[in-house]
Amino acid sequence: MPGKPPTSTDAGLARGAVGLRDVLFQSVTAMAPAAAVAASIPAGAAFAGGSLPLSVLVALVACLFTASCVAELAHQLPAAGSVATYSAQGLHPAVGFLVGWGYVFVEALVPPLLLLQLGFTTAGTLHEQWASYPAGLWWPWSLAGAVVIAVSGYFGARASARLGTALGVFEVLVFVTFAVMLIVAAGSDNTLTVFGTSHTAPGYGGFGGVFAGSVYTVLAFAGFEAAAPLAEEARDPRRTVRRAVFGAALAIGVVYVLTTYAMAVYFGPDRFAGFGASGGASWEGVARASFGLFWVILFLAVVNSTVANANACSTVSTRTAFAFGRIGVFPRAFARLHPRHRSPVTGIAAQFVLAVAVILGLGRHYGPVTAFTLLATVIVTVIIGVYIVVDLACAGYFLRRRRDLFSPLRHVVFPALGIAAFVPALLTAAGIPAFSFVAELTPPVSYAGPVVGAWMAAGIVVLAVLARRLPERLAETGRVHLVEPDEAPEETGAVRG
Repeated sequence: MPGKPPTSTDAGLARGAVGLRDVLFQSVTAMAPAAAVAASIPAGAAFAGGSLPLSVLVALVACLFTASCVAELAHQLPAAGSVATYSAQGLHPAVGFLVGWGYVFVEALVPPLLLLQLGFTTAGTLHEQWASYPAGLWWPWSLAGAVVIAVSGYFGARASARLGTALGVFEVLVFVTFAVMLIVAAGSDNTLTVFGTSHTAPGYGGFGGVFAGSVYTVLAFAGFEAAAPLAEEARDPRRTVRRAVFGAALAIGVVYVLTTYAMAVYFGPDRFAGFGASGGASWEGVARASFGLFWVILFLAVVNSTVANANACSTVSTRTAFAFGRIGVFPRAFARLHPRHRSPVTGIAAQFVLAVAVILGLGRHYGPVTAFTLLATVIVTVIIGVYIVVDLACAGYFLRRRRDLFSPLRHVVFPALGIAAFVPALLTAAGIPAFSFVAELTPPVSYAGPVVGAWMAAGIVVLAVLARRLPERLAETGRVHLVEPDEAPEETGAVRG
C-alpha cells in the first residue's frame, strides 16, 4: 500500500511501515480462515449437526464483544505490547506482565503448530496421490515453512505483511468461491432452516446442541487481535489497528457463516452430524468426489493458510518479546533491531530456533498429529484466558482512567458478554468436564495443563523478582511508547469514541 516511507530510530520499530490493508490481513491470516473452515469448525458438527451455521453465527456475535473491547483499547493504547499493555493499564502492571508472559509463550508456539500441520497435510496428500511418497516424510515441509517465515520476518514488517496479505487473499477467495459453487449446486436444497434448531445432532437437541457447537466454533476466531502488536509500525495506528481488529473478526466471521451454510445445505443438514475434518465427509472429500480437480486448489488454500497463520503469529510473538525486551523485563537482546529493516532480529532468530526444536522434538517423538493437538490445547487455553483478562481490562481502563469516554454498553456490557462467551470455551479447551459435551483429555494432550501451569508459575517467580528488585521496569509494562509518558491519549490526536 503506498504511503509515506517508514521512519527509523535506533530505539524504535519502523514507524509507518504498514497501512490498513496490511494490518487487517495480519489479523485475518492469524485467524487461519481456510484451516479453520476445513478443520476447526467441523468439530462442532458432532453436536450442532446441520444447525452448525447457527452455531457459527452465535460464536461470531459472541466474539465480536471481545473484539470490540480489544479495538477500544487499541484505539487508546497503540503499543507493540498490545494485550500486555492493555492489561497493565486497565488492571495492574503485574497482571500486564503475566498476560504478556503467557501471550508471548503461546504465540511463539503457533508457528511450530501450523508448520506441523503443513508437514503432515502435505505428506499425507502426496502419499494419497502417489503411494511411493512416504507418508512419514513430513518434516522437510515443516522446516521449509520455518525458513520462509524467518526470512520474511527478517526483512521487516512491510515484507511480512505483504506476504500475509497475498496468502490471506488467496485462501479467502478459494473458500468463498467454493461456497458459492456449493450453494449453486445445492439448488432447491438451499434452506434457512439451518439457522434454526431442527437439525442438531442426535442426543443434542435444541439450543443445547447449538450451544455445544458454538463453543467449539469459538476457537476458530482466535487470532483476531493479532493486528494490535503492529501498532508501532502502522500508519495512523489508533484508527488503523482499531478497524483491523474489529473488521477482521466481523469479515472472517461472515466468511465462516457463509462457508458453513454452503456445505450444510449441499451435504445435507440431516447428515451433517457426521461431517468432519478428513475422509469423504470433509471439505476435501466433497471436493474430490463432486468437483474434480478443484480439490487441489482447496488443498493449496489450506497449506497456504498454515504458512500465513505461522507468519502472522511469528510477527505477534517477536513484537511482544521486543516490547518486553525494550523495558528490561525480558533480556535486552530482544529489543535489538536490524539497522535497515527495523526488524527484531533476536526475536526472529529465537522464534526460528524454537520452531525447529518443537517440530523435530515433539513431532518426531509423538508424531506430528499428536504433537499438533498437544500444542493446540496449550495455545487455545492461554489465548482464551488472555481474552477474558482483556475484557476485564477494558472495563477497568475506562472506569479508572478514562471516565470521560466511559460507555456502560461498550465498556461494561460488552466485556461481560465477551467473558460469558469465552469461559465455556476455556473449560472445553482445557478438557474440564463442566458440560456434558466436554471430553476429558488423555495423555499426552492432558500434559497441556501442567505445561501451562509450569510456564505461568515461572512467570510468577520472575514477577516477584521484578517487583522486589526492579519495580520501575514492571511499571513500564503499561507504557505506550508512541506517546511521551506525561501525554494523555487525547493530546496526541486520539478521536473520542
